[in-house]
Amino acid sequence: MRILGVDPGNALTGYGVIEREGESRYVAAGTIRPHAAARGPKRLAAIYDNLIKLIDQYSPAVISLERSFVALNIQSAFTLGEARAMAMLAAAHRGLELFEYTPTDVKLSVAGYGRADKRQVKQMVRRTLKLDPAIALADDASDALAIALCHLYRERIPQPDPRVRKAWPTARKIAAARGS
Repeated sequence: MRILGVDPGNALTGYGVIEREGESRYVAAGTIRPHAAARGPKRLAAIYDNLIKLIDQYSPAVISLERSFVALNIQSAFTLGEARAMAMLAAAHRGLELFEYTPTDVKLSVAGYGRADKRQVKQMVRRTLKLDPAIALADDASDALAIALCHLYRERIPQPDPRVRKAWPTARKIAAARGS
């Protein structure tokens, strides 16, 4: 299965493509940087067009996307939301399923700690994908690879059926099961 991870950003949108063939394998990573003069709709069109080209080039089965968090700067949050919308639109136009993960979920899945810093996440991405140190990896691209890895890890874990609710066993039930 091939996964395209997307780290939407105000100035840069990171992307990372991984594949699972027994173990995780790096395919590609980089950043989408709209022309400096591109503002508003032109910036969004550049992000969308580049994502469509990446989807067509790498043929992912799914897209994983970082879910926004509420920022102190509302204007930045809106701009980030617009970049996320372009990834959602590209996925919809190519008929791909889209999965979203919070930054904490991604860090926890990749680095084992939900408050890991960028350096720790990047180091674990490199280690997990066995990347050659000579491969230059921008922070946004590393984050996108981490988002793709998060989906891969979450996809492997069987998800409970939401229609079935299981209660945690009480101490009395545990003791009865042990024969105490």
